Amino acid sequence: MKKIYIAILSLSLAFTSCKDFLEEENLSNTTAEEFYVTAVGFENLVNSNYSQLRDIYGNEPWLFCAGTDMYAEGRNAEPPGLSRYTQLNSSSDGVALLYDECYEAIQIANMTMYYGDITEQTDALTAQLGEVKYLRANAFFLLVQTYGGVSLVTDYIKEPVLEFSRNSEEEAYSFIISELESALSMVNDGAYDGHVTKRAVEHLLAKVYLTRGYESFGSSADFSAAATHADAAIDGEGLTIAFNDLWLPDNDMNTETLFSVQYDDSSVTVNPSSYGNQQAYFFGSYLGGAEVAGDAPYRSYTLCPTQYAIDLFEQSDERWEGTFMTTIYDRYFDYYDEDDHSGLSVFHYYEPKWYANDATYKADYLAAHPEVLETNYHEYGTYNASVNPSNDYETITVKKFDSPDVPFSASSSVRDIVLARLGESYLIAAEAYLKAGDATTGLDRLNVVRERAGVADATLAEFDIDYILDERGRELLGEYHRWFDLKRTGTLVDRASMYHYLIETSNFAGANGEQKILRPIPQTALDLNQNQDFEQNPAYE
Repeated sequence: MKKIYIAILSLSLAFTSCKDFLEEENLSNTTAEEFYVTAVGFENLVNSNYSQLRDIYGNEPWLFCAGTDMYAEGRNAEPPGLSRYTQLNSSSDGVALLYDECYEAIQIANMTMYYGDITEQTDALTAQLGEVKYLRANAFFLLVQTYGGVSLVTDYIKEPVLEFSRNSEEEAYSFIISELESALSMVNDGAYDGHVTKRAVEHLLAKVYLTRGYESFGSSADFSAAATHADAAIDGEGLTIAFNDLWLPDNDMNTETLFSVQYDDSSVTVNPSSYGNQQAYFFGSYLGGAEVAGDAPYRSYTLCPTQYAIDLFEQSDERWEGTFMTTIYDRYFDYYDEDDHSGLSVFHYYEPKWYANDATYKADYLAAHPEVLETNYHEYGTYNASVNPSNDYETITVKKFDSPDVPFSASSSVRDIVLARLGESYLIAAEAYLKAGDATTGLDRLNVVRERAGVADATLAEFDIDYILDERGRELLGEYHRWFDLKRTGTLVDRASMYHYLIETSNFAGANGEQKILRPIPQTALDLNQNQDFEQNPAYE
């Protein structure tokens, strides 16, 4: 086994509850060796793997979203290395987040697998170990996509190891797939209840195979396997929930959710600013926050939609209203708190692109809403990130992740972070079938998504990778996939430089004639490594 230093901080596992079924019990005056070999203790250890998802996904989402075609900074600055690539190096802000948190997750998973061999035997044990395999594979998948070849560590490390080497990307993908195939035979089938299920494993396997298929060591067989696993994740289920209803604050556990990072009110009440997540915080204008006594949520004004993201939606697409808060009332949260909106006073309105070529739309709207000031009526083209906003409300805000119960802190959302859902399974299948040479079947899968959105079917003539990326943008805006989508499909440089107002193609130029696609290995990891032959990614040497 290749050696690795893992920042083995004291692994006092964060015993904070997820949902009730994942609650952990911390028994005092009991050693780990005594506690984890009991059924209750081992269940707590398994649940700590789920808790670590909060540290991977619940903080600043720069590594998932920044520096892409869909999101750019508005009034407030993003980390320049991750958002513009010009200052990207091994010490850049945010570069180490996934590296550190994913290896922490891997260490917890390895610890769980170690105790799984010696703990009390129960009927739940096989499924529990399968869940941990899935979570460990997910951590490695995030690492290999972000940093390239990484050290594969599968042993529980009890003492710090200060020398380590890199496995190849090909070895990493082989391990991830092997781990997930094993998990598939171990986890429970049935409806998602917060634990990893077979459909969640099928979904992730599909994405891993799809991603490997693009690599130099991949093959067309990977795309075929991705299509098969995506169909297994779909499992014959159609998209029957209205898009807007998918994202209602009390509907995170709808039947289309396959896997998520879970939160609830009780898990964050001690310190909402620390134990919630930041997903709702990043996508759109600052709206006044706590200073307006509950009228509006706090936003960062950083990951604001680009004009490209806004332009994705056509007139009949239900995802336009389902994604963006196009109408802001005097009190923002009246959108959720009031069943009847007809008598509410409109404060701000953001017109869609189909208003742009017909002045009667605006005239009719203002006539119907005389309370809206002309300055608070935002014409198409004036509310994207590139307008360099200086005042509140100047960029359109994403409502999908609103958390009305705890609106005032950057980290206070108690909404679940959805990592895998049925709509994406269909889009993975669409891409996989296209790449496998079966465009007709791929188009059928994509058009299921479009049918739910209320738009016309796409045609074979327009069905290509760019169309799929556009469709993924419409369906998955604000969800944590975009950087990986562009990196996977080899379109990051072209699309980011085309649609992000602060990025030029030259921004990606790195050392040794390499482009800065992979992120650099964090300097902290390099400094702690006594293996002098460990290689940095070539664009940063």
